[in-house]
Amino acid sequence: MDRLLLTLLVFAFFALCVYGMWRGWRRQARAQSVRIPPFSPVPDDPGEPELETRGIYVSTTMSGRWQERIVTRGAGLRGPAVVRLYADGIEIDRSGAPSFWIPRDSIVDVHTAKGMAGKVMGTDSLLVFTWRLGDVELDTGLRGDDLSVYPRWIEQVKGGAQV
Repeated sequence: MDRLLLTLLVFAFFALCVYGMWRGWRRQARAQSVRIPPFSPVPDDPGEPELETRGIYVSTTMSGRWQERIVTRGAGLRGPAVVRLYADGIEIDRSGAPSFWIPRDSIVDVHTAKGMAGKVMGTDSLLVFTWRLGDVELDTGLRGDDLSVYPRWIEQVKGGAQV
């Protein structure tokens, strides 16, 4: 009987923790949806991509605050992605989550980083785009399958944007 009661208590505590995390995630998403405008949708015909990289979309955070993940409108969902550079912007095409568009004229910087929103590596293996959405500055990070293309991305993006 004691073992059954202890098992039920542990299960109830675990369920309460999961419920608290879910409520916190939802509250953060509601608060961010007021401060952060909707992400731009991908244009119907963006043209031919200049560069394309496959990898893992890590997250979008508030610029300079690499632990403050943006969770509103599905932006907090990590997963496989294809990032494409076009003449007018960057497409973040995520599997199982909404894709979004970073207009070329809103890009502030592009660089590599060691960590972002709970994903930390020992080397500069994240490609991070710093960009403006309305009056908010964001960092969007990707862990590419091929890290050797990062210098090309940085050169292409900085060469075509007002960075």
